[in-house]
Amino acid sequence: MNADELRTKILELVTDYTRERWPTLPFRPGKDLIPTSGKVFDEDEVSNLVDSSLDFWLTTGRFAEEFETSFARTMGVQSAMLTNSGSSANLLAVSALTSHLLGDRRLVPGDEVLTVAAAFATTVNPILQNGLVPVFVDIVLPTYNVDVSRLEAAISPRTKAIILAHMLGNPFDLDAVMDIARRHRLWVIEDVCDGVGGGYKGRRLGSFGDMGTASFYPAHQITMGEGGAVVCDDPILKRAIQSFRDWGRDCWCQPGHDNTCGRRFGWKLGELPEGYDHKYTFGHIGYNLKVTDMQAAIGVAQLKKLGRFVTARARNFRALHEGLLDLSDVLILPEATLGSQPSWFGFPIAVREDAPITRDQLVQRLEDARIATRQLFCGNLLRQPAYKNIEHRVSGNLANTDFAMRNVFWIGVYPGIDEARTDYMIKTIKQIFHP
Repeated sequence: MNADELRTKILELVTDYTRERWPTLPFRPGKDLIPTSGKVFDEDEVSNLVDSSLDFWLTTGRFAEEFETSFARTMGVQSAMLTNSGSSANLLAVSALTSHLLGDRRLVPGDEVLTVAAAFATTVNPILQNGLVPVFVDIVLPTYNVDVSRLEAAISPRTKAIILAHMLGNPFDLDAVMDIARRHRLWVIEDVCDGVGGGYKGRRLGSFGDMGTASFYPAHQITMGEGGAVVCDDPILKRAIQSFRDWGRDCWCQPGHDNTCGRRFGWKLGELPEGYDHKYTFGHIGYNLKVTDMQAAIGVAQLKKLGRFVTARARNFRALHEGLLDLSDVLILPEATLGSQPSWFGFPIAVREDAPITRDQLVQRLEDARIATRQLFCGNLLRQPAYKNIEHRVSGNLANTDFAMRNVFWIGVYPGIDEARTDYMIKTIKQIFHP
């Protein structure tokens, strides 16, 4: 057989292997762990992965180009730039706001960024890593998103941007946030790492702010193993993002390509000699945060399944909500933000202060029953050891953030959870409160 025939045969065997290696098995209550999240895949992803490996094109290539085009279309934006994680996506988005390409709107050290302390660390870390000052605003229950009624009071003459995550896939109030941003000329970054595929009043999350960020870690709506993306409509922001991602270079050629600008040896930049190779000219102090084409190949297959993944998450969320409603006297159940169509990442539960057991006791009982749980990310970030001495400002108080830190946890709704598993979770929680 020639190389093409061998490739076809290999991929046929990969399909057979995948089906044999990862069969669907019946659920055994109390024995099989119900994770909070996980990857859901079949032979499509494994075949794409092997197909890309046979190219042996180890950096970004044909699959990355296909994914970026399709993902931008899915998100309702002009451009998507792949990177190696959602955390790197946030770093690139914030760093892009410091670019000289933005003129007098660029952020400089000491400028303030509005955010929340009830967050995952890498929503806030890029603010600090760029010498900016986070300003923390409290959240509201039971959406667990920023209290928009407090945002305007948090603004000072140094405030230049807002970066907020759609908590556990539940959109924050985009009408209010974008109105404040327009009136005060603030940049907005939507952290959509937990909510890819979700919407607000008919528009995709990530298409409202100046930039949106996504994560493709195995816990999220679609996965590449590791991976992320920044999306935007502004070509200047796109150029800044790509530069920071690709070593900080001024050149925008894709790997394996030369002279995209048609002036590779025709630039005069900085104090370099005229005609210095544009591929080795640097306009930003950047990083190397690209993905491999093998990661992108998995993402291409996953993206085609996003719609049904989001539907499955909504189904599981709805089942848990309906099943636990009669425990509302001891639990605070989550609510979707008005006008939103969440792509749920998890099902957050708050244990009321006067409940007969604490959050920690409930969590331990669930873990003993093989139902995995997670806290609401960092709780109150300012109470984490790494953030003890950071420069920051708190607007008002963080009472609800502290409540979430003490009383909130979440359980899974990812597509690997079926009706038998949601029934078991509901039954177990009810039995804990009513033995």
